[in-house]
Amino acid sequence: MFGGGVPPRPPNRPLLPPPAPSPPPRSRRNSQTPPLARRTLTTEELAWTVASAVAEGMARATQPNPAPVSVRTSRLKMTNPETFDGKPSTPFNTWWKSVTKYLSFYPETSDQQKIAWVGTLLTGTAKAWDLHRYDMLGENDSWVNYAADIRTEYHDPREVANAQLKLSQLKYSGDIRAYMTEFRALNNYARAAGEGLHEKIDLAMTDAVLDIRFAHYMGEFADDEGFLEATYQAALQVEKKRALKQAREQGKPTGSATRTEEKRRDERKKEER
Repeated sequence: MFGGGVPPRPPNRPLLPPPAPSPPPRSRRNSQTPPLARRTLTTEELAWTVASAVAEGMARATQPNPAPVSVRTSRLKMTNPETFDGKPSTPFNTWWKSVTKYLSFYPETSDQQKIAWVGTLLTGTAKAWDLHRYDMLGENDSWVNYAADIRTEYHDPREVANAQLKLSQLKYSGDIRAYMTEFRALNNYARAAGEGLHEKIDLAMTDAVLDIRFAHYMGEFADDEGFLEATYQAALQVEKKRALKQAREQGKPTGSATRTEEKRRDERKKEER
């Protein structure tokens, strides 16, 4: 077939196919397992989800709104001030302060309402003054002018002198709270301050109160309030000590009680024998 010579050499081909090249090494980031893919809802599941959401929305829309909770609040009421008759013996300033305090509690009151209300508190010559003013001015009156004119008409300068006299006569009688309350009320008109106030307080206190105050509070006081507070605390200590002494005396048995107890003890001993 090939002639008489040596047959030609077959082509140099491998018997098996060469192995596939290995893939390049994965980086650290690519070596992580990819997250699982989300499951796709079926048509039936999607339809059921939409129907449930629609039904829930319709139920909310048809549900009646809850009734609002009403909070009942009661309005505070103040007692009316006393009446004023316009007599010189009736202190006007004290009465007028109670009037202005009452009105400050009702700031929405109009001018005409204030004037009419004050008129209901007036009697005697003060009522005649109010009616005459209404005949002259009527609805044209204002609260500012009314308040200024009634103060001018009935302000008594003797109230200051009377308050100063009463303040000088006021004495501490064992109840410092009652004393300080009356002192401050009178001093609203007397206007005592500084050395004058200190002198009135010192003359009104007992020696026991002054001894404690001088022992615990030395030097000058910064203001009148500091002086009043020091006197108040000293008097409280005196009152506490007096109350303690009385309690101890009441707790001690008297001589007759002691003899009665001894007699009962002797009788019990005789019975035991």
